Amino acid sequence: MQNSIIWLGNFFGGHNGYGFAILIITVLVNLIILPLRLNQAKKQTLQQEQMRLLQPQINIVNKQLKKTKDQQEQIRLNQLLMDVYKKNNTKMIPSIGCLTLIIQLPFFSGLFLGIQYSETLQHSIFFGMNLGKPNLIIVLLATLTYFIQGYMSLAGMNPEQRKQSKSILVISPLMIFFFTFASPAGLGLYFLVTGLLALVQQAITTYLILPKVRRQIDEDLEENPIVEVVTEEMFKNQSSYVTEDKTTLSSEEKITSDDVDLRKRNAGKQNFDHKK
Repeated sequence: MQNSIIWLGNFFGGHNGYGFAILIITVLVNLIILPLRLNQAKKQTLQQEQMRLLQPQINIVNKQLKKTKDQQEQIRLNQLLMDVYKKNNTKMIPSIGCLTLIIQLPFFSGLFLGIQYSETLQHSIFFGMNLGKPNLIIVLLATLTYFIQGYMSLAGMNPEQRKQSKSILVISPLMIFFFTFASPAGLGLYFLVTGLLALVQQAITTYLILPKVRRQIDEDLEENPIVEVVTEEMFKNQSSYVTEDKTTLSSEEKITSDDVDLRKRNAGKQNFDHKK
């Protein structure tokens, strides 16, 4: 990586040559993994839309889970939740997409070490910025870029999903801020350009892939409608969930049963005293 940057920098020549070399390598790396990123974005978008359709049933089960403290009841409700996903061919665990991160890791590490252990790159200048030292402008621009990218990613989500994903707006920009603040400006350029390309990818995902996925889901629903595993009626006027294989008495039924047993015992005792 170090030799590649120096060779490209000498090819362009001038004081800004090494900076342009870092930009070119960053763009090439991102172009290589762009098809993987778009494919991953499509899968994640499809999963998000499936989750959106199943959300009403998921909310019903989660509401019941909050109400009960009985362990057996919780096991049955969790099994019911798994059935909601399984019968609608949806994964419970969302796809994270680690492959693109793994592919970037060698380039990221090589760039960091290449700048750190090269006297030439340590003292190179790119439009007045020393590439071997942290630069506050690069830090702020990279952080802002990832914040905008996170904000754009929430645009196509429904209110429930947006509420759950709001942490993206904070975590990702904060990580980039600390990374770039503690790294040389040359590595900060890598984060900045990667963030700008991520904005382009997010725009493609939000305005091209998402509408296409929604049309695809609408077409699929006509042939394979959502399987309704859970309804509100299943839990109405019940203090506990009743399964086919095992019936659990409600709290009122338990009280009534206890009263009957108590009356029987009292009646038996009265008869015994009368005989005595």
